[in-house]
This record gives sequence, structure tokens and C-alpha cells, in this order.
Amino acid sequence: MNDVTPLAPIRQKSLRDHVHDTLRDAIISGKLASGMRLNERQLAADLEISTSPLKEALRQLESEGLVRTEPRRGTFVNFSPRQAEEMTLARAALESVIARQAARHGSEFYFGILREVIGKMRVAMEAADAGLLIGLNEAFHDAIHEASGCEYLRRLQNAQRLYDHAARVTVLAEEEVRRTSFFEHEAIMKAIVARDEDRAERLMREHILAAGQIHIGLVFKPAT
Repeated sequence: MNDVTPLAPIRQKSLRDHVHDTLRDAIISGKLASGMRLNERQLAADLEISTSPLKEALRQLESEGLVRTEPRRGTFVNFSPRQAEEMTLARAALESVIARQAARHGSEFYFGILREVIGKMRVAMEAADAGLLIGLNEAFHDAIHEASGCEYLRRLQNAQRLYDHAARVTVLAEEEVRRTSFFEHEAIMKAIVARDEDRAERLMREHILAAGQIHIGLVFKPAT
């Protein structure tokens, strides 16, 4: 199948969770295309695992709506532009409120972390280091979460972290997008440290929605 790579050594996750995360990333990034029939034996061989943890992971993905099983036909990828749009809207709603709360309740300690991460992001952007930028992107959002002090909203957001990561990997592969994304992050940081709650909320919402549209366009672009 060649759309997934063998699993890296496992540290803290169970094998099922490791398989689930790998397949979820592949689906959300478009490596496993919507409508594709998943050959379990071939997929297990590609991942270098037995079929037992694969079946468990597929059941979990089915409960999330990312695959569907049809009697006597098999298991198919079930990720659609509509689902991606819903995930983007959910993330935009959560992240924008968290940014607002960070502007309201954040301490100078966390504001310092945000400034430091933005400085590192600028260096990574200018060096065209997409891998480092993805990690710093996640560190930036994590710092906003910490600054906000929101426990309930952060628990809700944690359910989307795998989607967020896969979407970032896809979107930030584009150099122009990396530059645009950096300046959006910088503006968000400035609004938060200025305690401009309205601006922080608006800029975060706009940033997430724009990134979501790029992700949808890249994953579901018409075949040529």
C-alpha cells in the first residue's frame, strides 16, 4: 500500500494506540484517501505488526467516524471535506476562547514564553525548517493553553490534538503558508500580551479557519 510507514519504537503508548494514531494521521493528511478500501493484511505488513492491534485500532477509528465497515465488502476510509470542516470549526471555537482567556488571565511568565517561542519560530521560518516549525507551532498553542488557565476547555481541545498535528504537518509543508502562519502567530502573541481580549480571540479564530481551509484544499484537491 505504501501509504503508511513502519511504526517507530513504542515508548508510553499501547500498540493499539500507536497504530490508531499512525492511521489517523495518514487519513487526516490524505495519505489514505477517502473511499479507499483498507486491506488489513497488507496494512499490517506495511506497519510490521500483527492484525490483532490493527483490528482494535480500526474499531476505534470507526467509532470516530474516520472509517466505515461494510458487511462482506471490508473497511473503507470515511474522511470527508465536511468532517474536516466540522473539526476546523470546533477547533476555531475552542482555541479562540482559550486565546481570549490567555489575554485576560495570563501571567508575565507565560507571556515571556510566548515571546520566546515566536523568536524561535522566526528563526525556523527563515531557515525553512518545517519540522522544527511544526514543533514550535504546537509549543506556541500549548503556551497559550497554559496561560489561559482553562481546564475544561483544554480537556475538550485535547480530543482534537491528533487532528491538529496531522493538519499542521500537511499545511506547513508549504513555504508560503509557513510565512503567513508565522506572522499570524506573531499578531496573536502581541494581542495576548497586550491583554487585548477581543483582538486575540478574533485573530485566533481567523487563523484557525484559514489554516483549516488550506488543509481541506490540499487533502481533497481534485485529481489531475
